[in-house]
Amino acid sequence: MELSGSWRATPATEELRRTFHEPALDDRGWAEIEVPGHWSSIPGFEATRSVLHRVSFDHPATDDGRRRWLCLDGIAQQGDVWLNGAYVGDTDGYFVPHRFEVTDLLADRDHHVLGVDVSCGRFGDPDNRTSMMGALQDPELSGTAGANPGGIWRSVHIHETGPIAIRFFRAVCLDANPTRARLALRCVFDAPDGGAVTLRTTVAGHDHEQVHSAAVGENRVEWTFDVPAPDLWWPHSLGAQPLHDLRCEVTTGEQVHDHREVRIGFRTVALRNWVLRVNGEPLFLKGAGMLPTTPRPGDATPQQVTGDVRAAHDAGLDLIRLISHIARPELYHAADELGMLIWQDMPLRGLMARGVRGQANRQAREAVDLLGHHPSIAIWCVHDEPFRRPDPATATPPVVGQQAPSWNRDVLDRSVRRVITRTDGSRPVIAHTAVPPHLPTLDGTTSHLWFGWHEGRASDLAAAAARIPRMARFVTAFGAASVSPDAALLADPRWPAIDWDELRARTGARATSFRHLVPTDGIREGATWADLTRVAQAEVVKTGIELLRRLKYRPTGGFAQFYLADASPAGGFGVLDHERRPKPAWRALVDSCRPVIVVADPLPTVVRRGDLVDVAVHVVSDRRDMIEDMQVRATIRALDEKGSVVARTERTWAGDIAADDCVLVGRATTIVPDAAARLELDLELTGVELSVTNRYHAPVR
Repeated sequence: MELSGSWRATPATEELRRTFHEPALDDRGWAEIEVPGHWSSIPGFEATRSVLHRVSFDHPATDDGRRRWLCLDGIAQQGDVWLNGAYVGDTDGYFVPHRFEVTDLLADRDHHVLGVDVSCGRFGDPDNRTSMMGALQDPELSGTAGANPGGIWRSVHIHETGPIAIRFFRAVCLDANPTRARLALRCVFDAPDGGAVTLRTTVAGHDHEQVHSAAVGENRVEWTFDVPAPDLWWPHSLGAQPLHDLRCEVTTGEQVHDHREVRIGFRTVALRNWVLRVNGEPLFLKGAGMLPTTPRPGDATPQQVTGDVRAAHDAGLDLIRLISHIARPELYHAADELGMLIWQDMPLRGLMARGVRGQANRQAREAVDLLGHHPSIAIWCVHDEPFRRPDPATATPPVVGQQAPSWNRDVLDRSVRRVITRTDGSRPVIAHTAVPPHLPTLDGTTSHLWFGWHEGRASDLAAAAARIPRMARFVTAFGAASVSPDAALLADPRWPAIDWDELRARTGARATSFRHLVPTDGIREGATWADLTRVAQAEVVKTGIELLRRLKYRPTGGFAQFYLADASPAGGFGVLDHERRPKPAWRALVDSCRPVIVVADPLPTVVRRGDLVDVAVHVVSDRRDMIEDMQVRATIRALDEKGSVVARTERTWAGDIAADDCVLVGRATTIVPDAAARLELDLELTGVELSVTNRYHAPVR
């Protein structure tokens, strides 16, 4: 029975909390609210942090031996639940489904009143967080932290079972090969009378029965079984994506008491030296981060959620990194069907308060139960940037400050990592992002590299990776932000003396970094400056991706550009704006992520007359077959101030490129003539049914 629809809501007070759940309370003066939804959609509720919800419904009183369960699929953030004046239980975790038995409460009357007291606190101290809201509230991410996500944002319904009810269920594909796929299942069920219970599982045309002698009350059963000759699930660049319905029933004799159904794919993932292997095949991961589809997750339509996954697929990406949040169910289904891999962050970001550890461990188990069957999820990550962010910002994560022991890094993250590893066991689990090598292991994890954004040039990444190769093993954030030319702040006649703090609040990007990306000196209009930030963002994205792809497997295993789409109309790090319109950086992303690219060393920011320009030319191929009889042409042209060519140098090379490889094909050189005002380098690769081009340019002084 579905309980979603029109409810009543009012801001919580201590006085109302004592009586709001009573059926006789008159709530006709309360505001109407749609569930699922968020209370900030009601005028005047935007800043409210605790809201009381009520709904009346009819359910016939029955005593038929069946059990009834109240299911709340998503409440942001915490809730206390009452039915017919009786306390039912509490919820915590915005993505966690909760289920409460209400058999007795529904048995003595036909008309019922459900009350839910929901609280969603403010973001609080950015260096000492107490709630696991992650990207939904972090102002450093998107500039939309003011969009209050509080509310009953997923469906509410009544579920019926027989006398034996499943409380928790988990299905994970431990490993798979062409011979067999091994599944691990866990079922927690409640059997009031105990006795022999059969767990019957059906998947891909194969049945399995597990007989369990149940104790009275809660029972936990874990088992594995093999599916012979499975159709393997692959990322879209490696193969097809067969999916199978898995059904688990709890039965006694011929009676089916309860069941669970999930869609599962058979595949194995492993991470060795930061290179992901799927079904044993190495795959260089080209990815982008994703924020929640909309600042308030319940506002997104299924089409919007799946549209972002489709956009990443069509851009030639293999990986989606869900930055510090658990997404809507539609996203995971779309990723399964499209063959997109997911780097799944838990909603832990920055320094967390010590009191969060127990809740983090519980929500980690819930995340595996909720998502473990999805073949698209390739990597779990516990914590994003578990440190105090430096001010001023730097191109690389802080190193000195992370040498000392840290409760977040060494206690919280290890604890949650153990929980996920023990609960899942089929996927790699990364403790945290952006942690450089530190004592005692001097290992570190992924890198967040902001060359060209916070400081330096984007091309400085090459020198940094040469000095410290492990810095480039896997990069989970890089890029630059841009501003929408339509942003109202830019129309301030005091330009460039605008409210830069407000711009930071609306974009999630530091003003000092914006001015490093594109200095405001000499720019007379804010809209012109905004256009230049979009061009500069594209150059940072192009340079970063090309440099990382050149380091393919030596040592780089992949990257996730930061991020796919803006959450704020004012702008952000997205290559798509908040309405999913492409920015110039979108074309840079698509071109740089083609299966085969021809790339050169970045040209200097400024080339001087008489300089020797000497750049290496590489071909990078993600294809699984050899490219034979390939030809590469590099053309360097020097142009004068009128655009006429004053000098031209051309080099060609020919040969083969092995499958899934990066090859240095040669060097392009020239002496910059005195008459030159601009230098252009054009690259062209041709082969059988293959044509790829690339262009670089630099001013000459």
